Amino acid sequence: MPLERLGVCSWSLQPDSPADLVSRVQETGLSRVQLALTPVVSDRERWSTVLEVLSEANLSVISGMMAPVGEDYSTLETIAQTGGIRPDMTWAANEAMARAMAVVAGKAGIGLVTLHAGFLPHDREDAERGRMVDRLQLMAGIFADQGVSLAFETGQESADTLLEVLSDIDRETVGVNFDPANMILYAMGDPVEAVKKLAPHIMQIHIKDAVPAETPGSWGSEVPAGTGAVDWDAFFVAVESVPRQVDAIIEREAGDARIEDVRTAIELVRPQVKTGAA
Repeated sequence: MPLERLGVCSWSLQPDSPADLVSRVQETGLSRVQLALTPVVSDRERWSTVLEVLSEANLSVISGMMAPVGEDYSTLETIAQTGGIRPDMTWAANEAMARAMAVVAGKAGIGLVTLHAGFLPHDREDAERGRMVDRLQLMAGIFADQGVSLAFETGQESADTLLEVLSDIDRETVGVNFDPANMILYAMGDPVEAVKKLAPHIMQIHIKDAVPAETPGSWGSEVPAGTGAVDWDAFFVAVESVPRQVDAIIEREAGDARIEDVRTAIELVRPQVKTGAA
């Protein structure tokens, strides 16, 4: 199926206020946003009005994003230790955040929230994997109770491991936010082959590009869409196997020309999107 709508990740634009977010989204020429919801529940003094401000500017929120407490992306090792809902020391805070965020998303009519689950152990018998599955099942229920689906972002584990975990969770409201660049950044496999495997579970796609790390155990590098290692022609063909219409959200987390890079990505993906770039 074709991609349904095109939007941009709010955090990619590095706004410092709701009004600034509106201005930066408008500069891209887009009118749809995946909204970072963590500041909405953790920094209410600055961000509590963001949904109202976006609506007044005729900008729509088509999904949300949860950044779990305590994540440290300094190195692959630090994010493996701190990412997602895996660490015991931050689990209580992340459960509390999920409960608050689910209410906000439900009231706002945001039907999908995405997050990195954390590095899911590849060994099915690993006790830590069982604990993570239990936590993800609980989170799925918290969001589902508010009418919100939950999608795990690809990259921190292989497609095969993610498939197994999705099977263990076994909820219609749980799926995948597919990010092809993350598969490269984390060295977790070929994005095109991963799309084919995960297609039945994909709920949203990020448009992001990267090149592999030069040395094993280090980060790859994110680059403007169309200039990295993602085979976009093959990727878009593979996306046609997704059995539902999903949105394409442009994400750019590096570089000093974010708006220009978003515009570059728009030109790359626009022909694939059912409702165009507006």
